Amino acid sequence: MLEKLFKLRANNTDVKTEVLAGITTFMTMAYILAVNPTIMSAAMGADKSGAIFTATAVAACIGTLLMALLANYPFALAPGMGLNAYFAYTVVLGMGYSWELALTAVFLEGIIFIILSVTNVREAIFNAIPINLKSAVGVGIGLFIAFIGLQNANIVISGATLLELFSIDGYNTANGVVGSMNDVGITVILAVVGVIITGILVVKNIKGNILWGILITWILGMLCQVAGIYVPNAELGFYSVFPDFSSGLSIPSLSPILFKLDFHGMASLNFAVVVFALLFVDLFDTIGALIGVSSKADMLDSEGKLPGIKGALLADAIATTVGACLGVSTTTTYIESASGVTEGGRTGLTSAVTAILFALALLLSPVFLAIPSFATAPALVVVGFYMFTNVVNIDFSDLGDTIPCYICIAAMPFFYSISEGISMGVISYVVINLLAGKAKEKKISILMYVLTVLFILKYIFL
Repeated sequence: MLEKLFKLRANNTDVKTEVLAGITTFMTMAYILAVNPTIMSAAMGADKSGAIFTATAVAACIGTLLMALLANYPFALAPGMGLNAYFAYTVVLGMGYSWELALTAVFLEGIIFIILSVTNVREAIFNAIPINLKSAVGVGIGLFIAFIGLQNANIVISGATLLELFSIDGYNTANGVVGSMNDVGITVILAVVGVIITGILVVKNIKGNILWGILITWILGMLCQVAGIYVPNAELGFYSVFPDFSSGLSIPSLSPILFKLDFHGMASLNFAVVVFALLFVDLFDTIGALIGVSSKADMLDSEGKLPGIKGALLADAIATTVGACLGVSTTTTYIESASGVTEGGRTGLTSAVTAILFALALLLSPVFLAIPSFATAPALVVVGFYMFTNVVNIDFSDLGDTIPCYICIAAMPFFYSISEGISMGVISYVVINLLAGKAKEKKISILMYVLTVLFILKYIFL
């Protein structure tokens, strides 16, 4: 049955590999179950954090399952980081919209996405991006998620030089807190140890190396807590690394946020801007994730196209619409899917396993919420390395391609955005080659010109 549904042999994989890949993807994504309620409850109310947790898990489960069934790809979905912050801090707290109206904006964005996916517009955009630039997107995403991992572990902190290596004094000054070696300090050391351990496992080609890296680092954290070396400090966001079952295994109710859409107040320019901003970021974050992960998995054909991409884009669009009804911000394809691909995941069975684990997380939330960021950060750093290896696929003999590729790669971590990296890559590719008189030689498509104009207008008016 699994063979018939997911075509395992045709994709040169097996059930064991796919299951392990699905678990790995989930482990690197599980943080969203803890982070999303924290961010969204700032706008929706602290009393709704339990409902947001449930909605996050259900949206991730449905979206990832849709990816498995509609596209047979090993990509996982969940409410997107960055998009949730834009929802909470910009749209609701900054612009003064109610969270119900903000959810309506997400819902409408999803409907527009479904239309764009069915009419091949999103697929056309994906295919219009030159193959060298596609490889650059993968490299840029690698640096971006490695940077996220370093930040999550506090190995990199803000400082006098904008960014700097961790120190307790630097951390305290940057955050206005009083951390110590027994809370933030030891977690940084554990994260560094985790990177080394995961690196050794990768070098020795141990099956499941990234997953083992997460688990071993987590266990080391438990031992440190037992020994008193690590002391939880809730005020600084450092909690016990042991699961807390004191509240039982009940599932928080969705009723406070379920189907709370508000279609009043939509007739304004600002609301249209909000919908467009959500649409833009989600569109190119998704395309970036699909390009990066699929190129790493060698899923792109000789023309740089992703076979069956329509199903993947449709799954993403439907997931966004369903997620809005459940009560969460835009649900999108996660770059952390690269961790499962790195473990050998090649089909929708990987996604199906991840979806099942998101469903189980509803019952075992204390276990999954206990996975500390210092344990998942090494996985992101190592996955970043794997994706960075796409740099060898870029043809450096053609400067008309490689300079835009360089700009695209640098923009993603520096601007902290996949979509901005793609924007800069596309704009620089068209402008440089057009002004250098190489437009005909490059056979730049009309759609690339259209995208360039739209990106420039976005920067002018947004």
